[in-house]
Amino acid sequence: MTIKYAFSRPTANDTETALLFEGYQAAGYDGLQLKWGQYEPYLNDPQAFLDQYGGKPGVASALIAGGSLPAGDSKEQLRRLYRFAQKIGVERIVYCHGVRREGLTDHDIAGFAPAFEEMGKEAHQHGIRLSLHHHHGQPVMHRRDFDTFYGEVKDASLVGLTLDTAHLVKSGVDDVADVITSFAPFIDNFHMKDFANGEFEILGRGSIPFDPIFAAIRQIGYTGWMSADEESGGGVEEGLTDCIAFMKTGLAPVSKPEGG
Repeated sequence: MTIKYAFSRPTANDTETALLFEGYQAAGYDGLQLKWGQYEPYLNDPQAFLDQYGGKPGVASALIAGGSLPAGDSKEQLRRLYRFAQKIGVERIVYCHGVRREGLTDHDIAGFAPAFEEMGKEAHQHGIRLSLHHHHGQPVMHRRDFDTFYGEVKDASLVGLTLDTAHLVKSGVDDVADVITSFAPFIDNFHMKDFANGEFEILGRGSIPFDPIFAAIRQIGYTGWMSADEESGGGVEEGLTDCIAFMKTGLAPVSKPEGG
């Protein structure tokens, strides 16, 4: 199994941003998945981003963005992002669907799929993949919503799934492993995050049982990006160090008993 490890974390100031960009490789990560504030200043000047960070492998493996597809302005925002992403070598747009889940019917949720496929096709034209980040309070939230939305996606290569462990649990989905095995054809990215008492936690410090999650990831033979999505509010260096150790330990090959 070949998994590429990424790190993602909001930064509050230049000092934190520098720690993130300068520290991810030394901590053992293959890349970063950047939050809006970390790349937005460069949207109109991709060369400035390349001049500052272009020598770092995987420095922008993914851009995390949001919008209210199928609203027309959201499509234009994505197209602008695609042009920028193509120029700086991004592989994936991780898209948080900023529409309120409350009051939506199954028909409404299924009806979002064509817009995502349309924009997924445009992403492919730029050499990029569009991946939906399901989210508490957004249209794909409950277990049934995954069936409803992805049941309408005709081509899994056009609309990926960024599976976020903590947002599943926060949304009341207890069997995370079931979602992983059921939607394996769509999963192209993981956001690994812990959760306890209504708060996000550094991996391994919350109450999510990760053993069955790691077992499901091994079961589907996943190869691709896995990002620690660190939103606990802890220190940058602490998160970098602790999260990769937790992920690599959890995905280490399971040794068979002697004679087995």
